[in-house]
Amino acid sequence: MLDSVLIWADKNHRRWLEDLRHWLAIPSVSTQESHDADVAAAAEWAMFNLRGIGLTAELIPTARHPCVFATTPADLCPPQAPHILFYGHYDVQPAQIEDGWATPPFTPTVKNGDLIARGASDDKGQVHAHLAALLAWREIASELPVRLTVLLEGEEEIGSINLPTVLKQRKDELKSAQSLIISDCNQFAPGVPAITCGLRGLMYYQMDMHGPAADLHSGLFGGAVANPANALVEMLSRMHDGQGRVTVPGFYDDVAVVDETLRRQWRSLPFTDDQFAHEAGIKTPFGEAGYTTLERKWIRPTLDINGLWSGYQGPGAKTVLPARASAKLSMRLVPNQDPRKIASAFEAFIQRITPPGVTVTLTALGASSAALTPTDSPAMQAAAEALKIGFGQDPVYVREGGSIPVVGWFKEILGLDAVMLGFGLPDDHIHGPNEKLNLECYYAGIRTAAALYGILGQKLQSR
Repeated sequence: MLDSVLIWADKNHRRWLEDLRHWLAIPSVSTQESHDADVAAAAEWAMFNLRGIGLTAELIPTARHPCVFATTPADLCPPQAPHILFYGHYDVQPAQIEDGWATPPFTPTVKNGDLIARGASDDKGQVHAHLAALLAWREIASELPVRLTVLLEGEEEIGSINLPTVLKQRKDELKSAQSLIISDCNQFAPGVPAITCGLRGLMYYQMDMHGPAADLHSGLFGGAVANPANALVEMLSRMHDGQGRVTVPGFYDDVAVVDETLRRQWRSLPFTDDQFAHEAGIKTPFGEAGYTTLERKWIRPTLDINGLWSGYQGPGAKTVLPARASAKLSMRLVPNQDPRKIASAFEAFIQRITPPGVTVTLTALGASSAALTPTDSPAMQAAAEALKIGFGQDPVYVREGGSIPVVGWFKEILGLDAVMLGFGLPDDHIHGPNEKLNLECYYAGIRTAAALYGILGQKLQSR
């Protein structure tokens, strides 16, 4: 049956593309209230599309933008079909042609084999690959091989602020799900499909140093009053040693050891430091001694200054001793590191190294745990088989240096590990001008999604 579904999917490329273009033309920019009606329209488009596949679909209102929630009716899948949850998002980043777009961002345009539009890769195009695959299954087999729940949110680009509430509200309906599928990531490189098996977590702080009640004359008071800017710079300089390691006591205590087989596979990937340096606009990579660039990005924790400000910053000179100095700091965490434990260690470290004459205020601005999915689970094996069918190549297992908080919430609330397989490419310009999705990757993604649900229906038993 799967072979027939794949043939049908391949014969309908034009149909899938035109359908996707309609969705991409809706400017569902979640962060701008002027686009609230567009966000609602994009949600309704997805709801009606899912109903057209045969799923029971509804909108779940939230305090901001609705979620789309769809389920497979009992008569649309085999009695023992496993329950699979698919998550994606239909909201997009702001975009206007003045940002440097070659074509209007909400007028989907095909050029040189790429579909150019805001949301093409992040995440409407990747979500739509799954929708097209499901429709292909319905038209060939009349039913779906799995009992599927589709959850699409409209707030991913603004932090998924209401998603935990929705997950808790629908927990009873979702607790039987055996696997979580997410396509909001990339292949490693052209011709190198990938499964993302790990994400780093995050701790984010604002650090405010307080000195005198107001700015003071640096000649009349300098040397006799503690300077918060000097204190802040001194403290920041003490957060790393000469080998690039974070000096917060206990920071590395719980860092998980990565299997050497996986590290050898990463060293064989088509990646060079020169290529990385060129893309980053630097002369040479830098980081913790003893690790490759990919390992520094994927499996090592970090502490970085994200912002730094104090005192007079206008033209010319103004001889002041500033009353305040501030920095924003992010810590990327890896599996086994507990954000609460790291937060406690960091705050104690800051209090210990604060020099006399100033005080410090730490404000936590975000926290999420790292995520790790075992590569030997049945769902991960199914994903690997599906990518081989869709792209014609065995996938590699990679990690992602960034954080996707929703992955942690699904684990915490529902106990589900995420299978993350993406169809885009690293140069898709997501969040930037001229975002794109290569059409061959899109069509391969449809094949992959079709194969994935077929294989999951065979590998997993219902519960």
